[in-house]
Amino acid sequence: MPHRTYHNYWVYIITNKPHGVLYIGVTGGLDDRMERHVKGEGGYFSAKYRLKQLVYFEQFQYIHDAIAREKQLKNWHRQWKINLIEQQNPDWNNLWKPLDPELNSG
Repeated sequence: MPHRTYHNYWVYIITNKPHGVLYIGVTGGLDDRMERHVKGEGGYFSAKYRLKQLVYFEQFQYIHDAIAREKQLKNWHRQWKINLIEQQNPDWNNLWKPLDPELNSG
């Protein structure tokens, strides 16, 4: 297998509605991870609260940078997280557009 010189990692925030429950995660495949969240297979917490709307994300080349940012955001006060989301996405739009049209209704 060839060695990749550039990787993509994402720190993301998902919710169930504007100003709703927030979940912060890190992944090496945002599309795959969001598909699992939408299907309710993303994990217990995200399935329990039906967190399916991607409202914020940041991209990183190195996993250790992404993990450090995830930990930083998880330690923030809730209002700081809301402010961060609203700086980039004031209307709390779902930023994830699935390739599979069947997932749009999820």
